[in-house]
This record gives sequence, C-alpha cells and structure tokens, in this order.
Amino acid sequence: MKPKIFLIIVCLVLISLFACSKEDQDQDEAQTTITETQTVTIMTHDSFSVSKEVVSKFEARFHAKIIILKSGDAGEALNKAILSKNNPLADIFYGVDNTFLSRALDAQIFVPYAPLHLDAVDPVLRLDASNRLVPVDFGDVCLNYDIKWFKEKNKVPPAMLEDLIKPAYKGLTVVENPATSSPGLAFLLATISRFGQDGYIDYWQKLKANEVLVTNGWKEAYWGKFTAASDGDKPIVVSYASSPAAEVFFSETKIDEAPTGIVIENGSAFRQIEFAGILKGTSNMELAKKTMDFILSKDFQEDIPLQMFVFPANKTAELPDVFKKHAGITKEPAFLDPQLIDTKRDVWIREWTEEVLQ
Repeated sequence: MKPKIFLIIVCLVLISLFACSKEDQDQDEAQTTITETQTVTIMTHDSFSVSKEVVSKFEARFHAKIIILKSGDAGEALNKAILSKNNPLADIFYGVDNTFLSRALDAQIFVPYAPLHLDAVDPVLRLDASNRLVPVDFGDVCLNYDIKWFKEKNKVPPAMLEDLIKPAYKGLTVVENPATSSPGLAFLLATISRFGQDGYIDYWQKLKANEVLVTNGWKEAYWGKFTAASDGDKPIVVSYASSPAAEVFFSETKIDEAPTGIVIENGSAFRQIEFAGILKGTSNMELAKKTMDFILSKDFQEDIPLQMFVFPANKTAELPDVFKKHAGITKEPAFLDPQLIDTKRDVWIREWTEEVLQ
C-alpha cells in the first residue's frame, strides 16, 4: 500500500473514532441532564391554579419540574395526605385552610420551615407559630347580591346576617350545604361566630322559615340560582368578597362597575386562610424548601388573584387593578379558634343538617 493512501485511511479511521466518541459523550451528557432533572410534587385541591408563565419561571430558575397533584376538595385532599403519611404522595401540600388547620397539624405530617419572604406576611394570618404550615393566600366568604335586581325592585340590599331572616327577604337567598361545600362551611362558621354556639341554630331555623334555598355546591348556587349570573330567582347568594372582581374580569363586554355587591361588615364574612407546608418524608428537602420560598415570592403571589381569585398573603405583592377596584376585604371578619373548629366542626354540621335539611 502506498504511504499516501495509508495515511488517508488512518486519518479517516481516526475521524470516525473521534466522531463516535463525541456522539457517545453527547449522549452521556444528555442522559446525565435527564437523570439530574429534579421534580417537586405539589399536592393540592381541585381549585388550585397557576399560570404557565410562573411555572416556567420556577423550572428555569431551579432546573426542576413542578408536578401538580390535584386530589379533590380541600378536606378530601388533606385526608389523602394524612392516610399516605408513611409513603407521601408529594413533597408539598398546598391548600389546608383554617377550618382544617388543627387536624392537619395534629396529624404531624409537616416539617417546620420558615420560607423566604415570610416576614412580608401579615402576622394575623400566621396561625402556626412553628411554621409547619405558612399562609399563602386568603379571602372572605360572604353574601353577594344582585345590584340591578334590588334597584329594579326598589328594595334595600342586605347589610348584615340578621337581615336575611326579615320578611322583606323571604325566599331571596341561596346558600351552600356546609357538609359538601367549602364556602357553605365558611358561612355556617360565620353564623356561629355571630350568634354563638347557643344561638346559631335558632338563626338557621328562622332562615329556613324564611325559605332559604340550600344547594350542594357553589357552582349550583352561583351559576344556577343567582339572578346576577343565571336565570335563577335568588338575588342573594353565599360567595366570595372577590366575586365582583371576577364578574368584571370575565365579563364578555367591558364593564366599569361590578354587577354584584357584597356584605362584609358586622361580622358577616368569614376569612378563609390557605396554608402550605413541606410534607414529612419528602425525598428532596432542599428543592422543597426552594419551592416554598418561591410560593411566597412576588412572582407566585402576584399570580394568585387572577388565577384563584383570592388575595396573596405576601403584603408586597402588587394587586391587579380589577382587584384593587372591585374585590373586598372585611375589616372585621368573623372568627373562631381553629382548635374549636376542629373539635366541633362535625357536631355543628350534624346539628345544622338535622335542623335545616330534615
């Protein structure tokens, strides 16, 4: 073989070997990247929502993927987390509210952690001193009324819970069953706060006599019976103090004023506070901590209002204009101790069911 031809063959072989080696290296690096991509799973209720843009920010910042595990309503999701505590289904739980706070803490399924930005959260919202559960959002459950209906009928809208049992409001109100609805339970607790454990049943008996309508859930009440949102005949409904903002935001035609009013004074509104915490047994504690930091960051907190129509817990988070103008916050929310709620919740629901539904 001629030397020149031999050199050419050698060069081709070396190039081929280098190319194969480089391809193998690239494949190894790609495989390493795939292997090293971390995931964090957030277990939550079915109403949870976050924008794709915010999820992308988190994933780019921490080179990790978020998995959202929706697990039913808040109570159902918490029960699943408790039942799986020896083999947790997620790293973080989002959505324990103050009606289930004591049950969640007593189950001892959360790890204490004080996230970044926790000092920007109003101390009034921080109901767990050990930071096993930290506040992430809040909103007020209250009466909503159809402004146009009351104007056309030349009637005065309700201003407090006591108004609902007056003859003038007979047959005008729809509420949700506290055994099957989160706002329904919050409204029941508002009445217990207002009238006491010895007086709330008397109030509900009078409300029943005044032909209050009870539905199983919020959608059935608001979109099925409420005159401002449906062909129903009830101009008063139990909803949220942020519902007027949602009405404006989702209106098919641009409107400057909300079609609904809210009743939030005189202890008429119950404040729901949602919490999140790291589940014991997480396989990735450091990423779980970073996720909790992110949940209280402005990036996530400023996304909350137009995703879930509640208020961010971080006071430095900027509210969208529609919230500033149309969403309400009561200055005097109805209050019951979370431990008392946990102890008496089932008793109150049973008493309510016996008096109102039977």
